[in-house]
Amino acid sequence: MEEPRIRLGNDDVWLELARTRTDSWQITAEWSSCLTADFSADLSATEVVDFVARMLSHLRAPSGGRFSAVVTPGRNNPLTLKGEPVGDGFAFFVRLTPNGDDDVCHLQMEIDPIATLELRETFSALHTALVV
Repeated sequence: MEEPRIRLGNDDVWLELARTRTDSWQITAEWSSCLTADFSADLSATEVVDFVARMLSHLRAPSGGRFSAVVTPGRNNPLTLKGEPVGDGFAFFVRLTPNGDDDVCHLQMEIDPIATLELRETFSALHTALVV
């Protein structure tokens, strides 16, 4: 059985969060085949479910404004997504911090706009895979 995962972006710029074991996740990002980030993060299912639920709350009732969601609050957060409304969707600013909330060792990138409906379906599928 395939582990739960989510992938945002296109062939040039993308971000993936994939469970590898019960409390272990792989975070991978690529920017135009020039820069790749790939690291493990110890995250509980509860932390990821909470993150996905926060994302869905922003996507189900979009306020038309920006929003931000972190995978887990605190100094060990490996991923932050900031949504910027663009047309009928959101562009994302991604901040990856393999060593936790680290201002020195981090990667920031931008993902082109993705339609809100597609985002809701993608995050809903991950939520369902985690709570079943």
